Amino acid sequence: MCSKARQGATSAEFSSPEDAAALVRQAQALHQLGDGGPQLLQGKKFALVSPRRGEEGEGEFLRAATALGAHVSCVQLGLDENSSAQQIATTARLLARLYDAVECQHLPAALVGQIASSSTIPVFAGLATREHPTAALVNALGVDAPPTVRRHVILQAALLLSIR
Repeated sequence: MCSKARQGATSAEFSSPEDAAALVRQAQALHQLGDGGPQLLQGKKFALVSPRRGEEGEGEFLRAATALGAHVSCVQLGLDENSSAQQIATTARLLARLYDAVECQHLPAALVGQIASSSTIPVFAGLATREHPTAALVNALGVDAPPTVRRHVILQAALLLSIR
């Protein structure tokens, strides 16, 4: 999971059961720290790219990242599936200069893939949405907490494992 992210591919997809297990272990450690845990992403900057505002996944991503000390900017790219490869590559390089990672929500998968392949930073494909594979790990966490809390620490663990 982490090596793909650092190469610019979309991250937080499970390439192996070991990746999923590592994510769960990191989430369990974060849960033990509680809300007053360290600001492990202090000084990191994330871009949240979505054509829709106010979606549930957007708020979850914002809460998870900022609770770890990261700064999140909502960005409108002005790209779509009809954008030229040059426009996408130029935008991806600019994002990599400004941010440490990018979360893309509600964008066509092909567009996110092109952004990721042109970038040198982690590019998440809907990490905080209900459809993302990380959502399935909420029940694997094995901690006594409400589902929203478990989802929160799963998202934080995915961010930490991809950024470090």
